[in-house]
Order: sequence, then C-alpha cells, then structure tokens
Amino acid sequence: MTEKTKKMTRTAEKYENPDDRFPEIEFSDNALVILEKRYLIKDLDTKKPKETPRDLFIRVAKAIAEGSRASNPAISDEEIMEIEDKFYALMAGKDFMPNSPTLMNAGRELPNLSACFVLPVEDSMEGIFNAVKEAALIHKSGGGTGFDFSNLRPSGSNVQSTAGTASGPISFMSVFNAATETIKQGGVRRGANMGIMRVDHPEIMNFISCKEDTSKFTNFNISVAITDEFMKAYKAGTDYILYHKEKPVGAMNAKKVMDAIVHHAWSTGEPGIIFIDKVNAKNTLPGVGKIAATNPCGEQPLLPYGSCNLGSINVANFYVKETNSVDWDRLKEVTEDCVLFLDNVIEVGKYPLKKIHEMARANRNIGLGVMGFADLLYKMGLPYDSDEGVTFGKKLMAYIHSNAQEASRKLAEERGSFPNIDKSVYTTPMRNSNVTTVAPTGTIGMLAEASGGIEPNFALVYVKQVMDDKKLLYLNPILEETLKERGIYSEELMEKISVTGKLSDIKEIPEDIRRVFVTAQEIHPYYHVAMQSAFQEFVDSSISKTINFDNSATEDDIKNAYIQAYDSACKGITVYRDGCRPYQVMNTGTKTNEDRKAEQQDEDVHKPKVRPDVMEGKTYKVNTGEGVMYVTVNTFDGKPFELFASIGKAGGNAAAQSEAISRMVSLALRSDIDLSVIVKQLIGIGSPTPVWHNGEQILSTPDAIGKILKKYYLDHNKAEEGKAETIKELPKSSTAKKGVICPKCNGQMAMQEGCMTCRTCGYSKCS
Repeated sequence: MTEKTKKMTRTAEKYENPDDRFPEIEFSDNALVILEKRYLIKDLDTKKPKETPRDLFIRVAKAIAEGSRASNPAISDEEIMEIEDKFYALMAGKDFMPNSPTLMNAGRELPNLSACFVLPVEDSMEGIFNAVKEAALIHKSGGGTGFDFSNLRPSGSNVQSTAGTASGPISFMSVFNAATETIKQGGVRRGANMGIMRVDHPEIMNFISCKEDTSKFTNFNISVAITDEFMKAYKAGTDYILYHKEKPVGAMNAKKVMDAIVHHAWSTGEPGIIFIDKVNAKNTLPGVGKIAATNPCGEQPLLPYGSCNLGSINVANFYVKETNSVDWDRLKEVTEDCVLFLDNVIEVGKYPLKKIHEMARANRNIGLGVMGFADLLYKMGLPYDSDEGVTFGKKLMAYIHSNAQEASRKLAEERGSFPNIDKSVYTTPMRNSNVTTVAPTGTIGMLAEASGGIEPNFALVYVKQVMDDKKLLYLNPILEETLKERGIYSEELMEKISVTGKLSDIKEIPEDIRRVFVTAQEIHPYYHVAMQSAFQEFVDSSISKTINFDNSATEDDIKNAYIQAYDSACKGITVYRDGCRPYQVMNTGTKTNEDRKAEQQDEDVHKPKVRPDVMEGKTYKVNTGEGVMYVTVNTFDGKPFELFASIGKAGGNAAAQSEAISRMVSLALRSDIDLSVIVKQLIGIGSPTPVWHNGEQILSTPDAIGKILKKYYLDHNKAEEGKAETIKELPKSSTAKKGVICPKCNGQMAMQEGCMTCRTCGYSKCS
C-alpha cells in the first residue's frame, strides 16, 4: 500500500464516526440557558429547541467552512472537512467565539452573519427616510446600526423646496428611534443604534442633552464626535468654529460645550465621546472615504454602508500554569485559524442591502478581538490596575495583531487582496483592510465562561438565582481555585464577599490575593484609560470599554479621564458613574394648566379616611422595563381606596420605588384627591427601559400604575371583562440587590463594554 493510499484510508476512518469528529461540549447551567433562549434553532410549533449545543456548533462550523470552497472551487471535500473540524474545535474548546449573528444564523435561511453596520443620513427628506428604511431591514436581520446626523441642517434653517424651515436632526432621530422600537418587538435580537453628531454642528448643545429625558431615544446610544480643533480650543480656553456642510456658520465657547458633555455623562452616562480626527488618522481606507460613525457600542468605526463581522479569542484559555505565562505558539495558531474563519464569514454571509454587500466584499473588514483578559491577569497574578498589567496587555494585543496581519497576508497570497487595496494604506498584499477590534462579548463570553473583552470583572461573587430562602452564589472559578489552594475557602466567606462582590474590605483574605483580584469599581479611572490606550495601539478599529467611576466621582474626574484618553491616543471613551442611572429624577414633561391645578389641590390639607379592617380588590399583572409588576387596587363603595404594587426583589431599587409610589397614591386616594388628577401625574413618566404590554407602551412603573387606574377605574373598564389577572399569591421577597435590575430575569445589570448588560442571563441594552 502506497503512502498516498494509507493517508486516504486514515482520512476515511477519521470521518466515518461523527462522534469522533465532533465531541460533546460541556457548558455551565447559565450557558445552557443562554443557548436555549438565544441561539438554538426552535421548533415553530412547540417553541422548544430542536438542536443541541453540539448541533449548533456543527451547523456553524460546516456553514463557515464552505467559505473556503467559495474562495477555491478546486478544494477537495476532505480539505473542507478538515476545516470544519478546525472551526468546531475553536468553538467547542471555547478558545474562540464568533459574534452572535454568526452563531444564530450560519447555515440557516437568514444568513446575515455580521453584527455591525453604518448608514449615511443625507440632508433631504428622501435621504432621511431611505436611511430609516435601510435601518429597518438591518434590524430585521439582527444587526445594529450607526448614524452620523451631522449632515442634517439645524432646526430653523431654510428649506428651499417648500419655503419652510427645517425641524433639525434631533426631531428626525425620534423617527429612527420609533422605527427601531416597532421592529425589535418581533426580532431575535433587539435593534440598537448609535447616534453621532460632530462637536462643530450648530445643534450640538441640543444633541448633548437629548437623552436628559430618559424616556426618549431609548434605542440609541449617543456620542459626540470630538475634533482636534475643538480640543485645541478647549485647552487654550477659546472659542471654536461651527460648520454646516463645511461652511462656517458661527462659533461657540469650547469650555461651555465640554462642561455640558461632562455634566450629562456624569449624570446619565451619555453622551460618549469619539475622537473623530484620531479615528480618521488611522483609517486604513483613506481613498474610499472618511469615517463619520460607529456601530452601537462604538468599537467599530465604519465608512458609509460599511459592515464588520466580529469574533473573540478567549485568552484565559492559553495560560500555562507551570511557567505562569501564555502558550504563545498555540495562541498564534488559533489566531491564524480565527482570521480564516472570519474571512470565510464574508464569503458565505448574505447582507441586508446590496450596497453593504458590495462594500463588505470590496474592503473585507474583519474584527478579531479578545475576551477573558481579566481572568488571564488573575491567573498570572498581575493586578489590572498596575503598570505591569498594562504592559502585559500591550504585549498580548501586539502579538495577536501581528499574527492576525500575517495570517491576512498569507490569505491574500492564496485568495487575493481585498479589491480596494489600491485605495488603502497597505503596500503589501492583504486579504482584509482591518483585522482587529475589541468588541462586547456579553453573551458569547458567558458561553465561553470568560470575562468580557478587556474589562475587569464587575464582581467576584454575586447572587445568581434565588429560590425560596436559598441563595445560589456565582463565584469566579479562578478565585475559588486560588482560595482553595491557600486553604481559606468557605461558604461563609463566599456569603461575605457576595455582599459587595469584592475582596478589598475582607481582611481574612491575604493582601496579595486582594491586590490581584480587583473589580471594575475598585480600579482607578486612570488605569481603566491606560489599559484601553495600551490595547488601542494594536487594534485597527476601536475598543468597546467602560471607564467606571464611583458614585462620589466629580465632574472634574470625568473631565480628567477625557483629557487622558485624548492625550493617550484612544479613539473614544465611555464613562459610567455608579448609580447615575437608577436614581435619575423622573421627567413628566412640560406642565399644563391642569397640572398646575392639580398641584394647587395637592397643597390643600386633607385628613385621610380610616382604612376598614376588610377590603376587596383585584390584582393586575403588567410588564414593565424593570420586570413584571403586580398591582393590587382595593375599592370602597366601588371607588379605588388604596393601592399596592410589587416588583423585583425586596430591597431593590424597583421594589423601593413601587412601594413609595403605592403609599403616595393610597394617601391621595384616601384623601379624596380626584382620580383623574392622580392619573394625570403618573401617566407619561419615563424611564430608560420602556416596553410594550398588550399593545400599549409602558414607559415606567409609575406610568404602568397610572394606566391601570385609568383603564380599569377612571374609564370604567371593569376587570371582569377578562383584561386583568387575579393573582392569589405575590412572589416571595428575597435577597436585596443593588443597582439596575434586569427586566428579563431580575438579575443585576452592570455597565460593561459600553453597554448595560445582565451578568446572569446575558440580556443587553445594545443587542
């Protein structure tokens, strides 16, 4: 038997048994829940998964491997099968995960495999609504969109075609927001947008404050595109020029504008900042055009109609304990395989718009990033907030970037360079115009059991689930292993850590462990920015990262982080001060004469009626952005007399707010305040998380209470008509939680990677 025949025989044996090719994958309980909810194909009738996690990764591996056939029609079936094996191993071993659209859609009828897109918004009615239509098609396919609204003329400008005046870019943002709200109701992923405006646009002050009312633009993240000219003026304490369509139209004081940006970022977390001139200075395709916008989380600056498919390497998987280092050789091999994977995604993916398809094939953007970085630092004993940690981060990303570029060069030799290479900065063959991005890894990080992107961990121990009186704690596995090795692990200690999620105040844990296992809010903002800057040096696109601040941080602290980010060559910055969103004052809008009349009535002193010992009432169930709420209304002589509302976990912000509102409404009812006045005060109050319930938008928990009172009592629509549910028993109270409560699972949400994300179920405000 010849060597060639022997090889063919071994190949046939290798592929004969599928179980040998695709071994089963072990996932945590949390990961299995996420897989079932978001990724596994479901039966249309039963809504139950009809594929296993193993089936999912086989489906994805096979679909993406076909990209090699598209690039090389002469490739053999055996070679394709070897690539399938390679791709399956990447995902099954949790060394790499592609972005969610690839996991959801590869090998299915809707093969949009890209996560991020940027669309132009032209300064005409036709151009604006064409962008709305194109965004709708993208959201329908599971993608997110970014827009630069700087082309739109400011409000009050002349409109020659109608002899009227323009309503301005902010008003048209509302149209985009409403379209996204409608489409996302039936989608697999939530629609998300990034709205950007240049700092030299005449409408910039209105843009900066457009999310001050948190009930508006709930489907947008917003960022200001900061120019070098603005920063020069700010540092000099002078004015800078405002432009429209590149023509000077006025001037504004740079300090005044910066103070407004800082104030709103301090109070709500938005707007973010994009240093647009730094972005374009690193634009690898200057001959194709200028970059003006990014995707929803800000890590992917793109040309108009640009797109990018993303994937992340779990760098913690490459730790070698014996040498307390990284398996650099294996990391290089995996990086090469990932570049092949992502380039193949371009070949097999379909795009929602023809123009996007053409740009994707012409530029071949890919975005290979990392996750598990904080976990890797834990394993290596390097504090995140140290010069050693920052230096290692730079070394790690430099290695991945150089090997990703080399892999792209090799692919160019086999498959050809991207078509627009003559309009690029490259002087050697390259398959891809960009190769690296650090993107959010919220849900794929949970599948890989890795910390998100380059973010520090938000907590080390926290309550994952509460059943009756039993708390189930999630413990960072690296910390667990470390504590057990040192002989100090105990359930009592874990309970103690779960109170704050950090180690700094727990003296029975040795200082060297406390120094390494730091969490996001313990790290000084200086090191947050320094780490982002270290990675940015070796990232073609940008980085999705949150600079976390303690609640006591001042506006000057925020401003200092902005200056540091600009001076250290970051392409943008997103800040979040702990607690700034959950405790925002609710906005009821402009007061009417009826409102003022109600306020005057409220000033009158009323002696509340005494409550009878026994009362009858009904309980209504309603969905809100903070979870399911149960509202009980007790009546006396057929009229509402008192009200109780229950939502979330005892001690949580949602529960506290609902209890406070219930008490005040009950006091008003027992004081004979007119029901229409009470309803008027409640309806219309907004929150960051409006939702739909039975065809009606619920803006917040007080808005929900007001609408229940109006619908079932003020408008005389009786509950007996079947539009309400009588609840026999309300949910039992449980362990208190701090911060923002997840509307899907009542878990804790945290601002990480530029987006509010649930650590328990993976729910995200951005996807």
